Amino acid sequence: MSLPNVPDIDPKITIRREDAVTLLLTSIAMEEIGLSKIIEAESEKINRVVKDHCVSFCDVLKINDSVDRILRNVIRNQMLLQLKLEDVLKLERYPSHSDSTWDEVEEE
Repeated sequence: MSLPNVPDIDPKITIRREDAVTLLLTSIAMEEIGLSKIIEAESEKINRVVKDHCVSFCDVLKINDSVDRILRNVIRNQMLLQLKLEDVLKLERYPSHSDSTWDEVEEE
């Protein structure tokens, strides 16, 4: 899988609304990819413990607690990304300032 092409950004740039939405969606997607890699690493951790027959019950509980904490943090991040995505999708619903006035937006 290739990474998206993010434009070189300097302080004096003009980004069109469509490009801003694309960049926001790209950032959400990249964060989701990162979270999926964390989940995959946690599953590999569990698989290693399950395959190792010399692990004590106490060690299994410690691994379980560790995975539980990590997955709770992943879920929190997923919730924040969901809110971010909903905000980005709202941008698509409303026209930009150059397309209309605020009076037209309030009438919808």
